[in-house]
Amino acid sequence: MNQVDIPRKPNTFLELIINVVIPSIILMKLSGPEFLGSVNALVIALLFPTVYGLYELVKFKSFNFISLLGFLSTLLTGGIGLYELDVEWLAIKEAAIPSAIGLVVFLSGFSQKPIIAKMLLNPVIFNLNLIYDSLARLNNTDAFKAKINRANHFLTMTFVFSAVMNYWVAKWIVTSPTGTVEFNQQLGEMTMLSYPIIAIPSMLMLIAILFYVVKTMKQLTGLKLEKLFNNEE
Repeated sequence: MNQVDIPRKPNTFLELIINVVIPSIILMKLSGPEFLGSVNALVIALLFPTVYGLYELVKFKSFNFISLLGFLSTLLTGGIGLYELDVEWLAIKEAAIPSAIGLVVFLSGFSQKPIIAKMLLNPVIFNLNLIYDSLARLNNTDAFKAKINRANHFLTMTFVFSAVMNYWVAKWIVTSPTGTVEFNQQLGEMTMLSYPIIAIPSMLMLIAILFYVVKTMKQLTGLKLEKLFNNEE
């Protein structure tokens, strides 16, 4: 395994405000005919994540497959609302996006660098040179790769969880016909509630996977915990 490039550190708070809070408030509070109306509110709400995603692409060249799926998700949500398709398509779309990501994560396990390795084996966090040297010295490199593949399967399961929960939440909350004020309000409510119901549990699963990887590193390298981490200023 080789070192990976140092990724740009995301601004999680800003992303949450632009992609969740602002669109949700617009959909829930400004969809009435006395304000923006259902169509204008939907278009303006979806502009925030769309413009932010394009800004990220232009400024940081951070466009990848998952970014593409996020953009398509926004585009499909707008299409479902504006073309007034059956509300069932929203639930299908909500499940399809994490399912597609989960499939990519699973298939990456057959490559030399599973996605979980790209996510967690970060030279900013871990002393990768020492870790890889210790694994090679103890002939544990293959065993470590097998454990990383298992962690990749765990990551796949988090997206399976997300797909199932996304479908259920969409079916539970969004029941009004598309193109109506009620649809927009329920869409905003669904977007807001998806974080405590889906995103936070998924984050806890990712933390558990991180602990699994760290424990594996400690066992297979024989290094103390503090030696695993990169303490360079």
